[in-house]
Amino acid sequence: MDTLLHIIESYGLWVVFVCVLLDQGGLPFPSYAPMIVTAALATDKHESLLPVLVVATIATLIADLAWFAGGRRFGGKLLRLMCKVSLSPDSCVGLTRRIYMRWGAPSLILAKYIPGFAAVSTTLAGESGTSWRRFIIYDGIGAALWAGGAVALGAIFHEAVEAVLIQLDQLGQLAVLLLLAAIVLFVLVKWWQRHRFMEQIRMSRITTDELASLLDSGSPATILDVRTPERRAASGWIPGSISVRDLSELQLTPGQEVIVYCDCPNDASAAIVARKLQEQGFKRVRPLAGGIEAWQARGRRVDRSSMDAESTI
Repeated sequence: MDTLLHIIESYGLWVVFVCVLLDQGGLPFPSYAPMIVTAALATDKHESLLPVLVVATIATLIADLAWFAGGRRFGGKLLRLMCKVSLSPDSCVGLTRRIYMRWGAPSLILAKYIPGFAAVSTTLAGESGTSWRRFIIYDGIGAALWAGGAVALGAIFHEAVEAVLIQLDQLGQLAVLLLLAAIVLFVLVKWWQRHRFMEQIRMSRITTDELASLLDSGSPATILDVRTPERRAASGWIPGSISVRDLSELQLTPGQEVIVYCDCPNDASAAIVARKLQEQGFKRVRPLAGGIEAWQARGRRVDRSSMDAESTI
């Protein structure tokens, strides 16, 4: 434990930089605790807290800029990849996109304090075409506020932090084991949350070919588009689909066949809506596998007329 404390005392800023960079880069690595401890030690020594704030903010910006650049270059492909490997796939569903589409770049100011939003907001910013200048300004403010929160906690509760460090020092090697156990527990909790979420959206899906055949046969199926109005207008929609904003306003009967689609990884938003409909008694409801992108990839027609754009619920 003495070695760990020596590293923090001697290389605190580097520890903060590396931990924040890894955390914001997408790895399940704790960064808030090292910032709090480093700020607390600086307060005990009557040193300036500004370097801790600046280093943490710069590390955050570097990681965020990498995700932003990836979003501009690869768009939805990167977002889907993130959600496939993420320990928090629930952060990749439509709510995140709705928040960003509504508030735009200013939402980045508080993004890191919104559970599930911070993980993909930077990639969404790049995908949606936000300018580099606007991104750096708003994300920089958000990064400073986020890091400032940890620095403030360290400064205010420096005596409590010091007491904890003393207790850890007395525990010796056991303290290191406890810290490692805490990190492992953190990862396991995230993995369990991911497992539960994936179980929630696991259900039978309809393929694009099956949906096309269904439409060609004249079957009275209801198709629900759960994307944001902005995304719907930008990429078009499956002919006859209804833009859904509030399930409570849908005038459907449980006996109807319902198809739900989105443009998110794992068809997550569509699967969540389909699950809610099933809970309301709908037996014939399925998400569209691959969503609108799979539909377009098969060369299927999409509508863009203003008359259909008004068909929303």
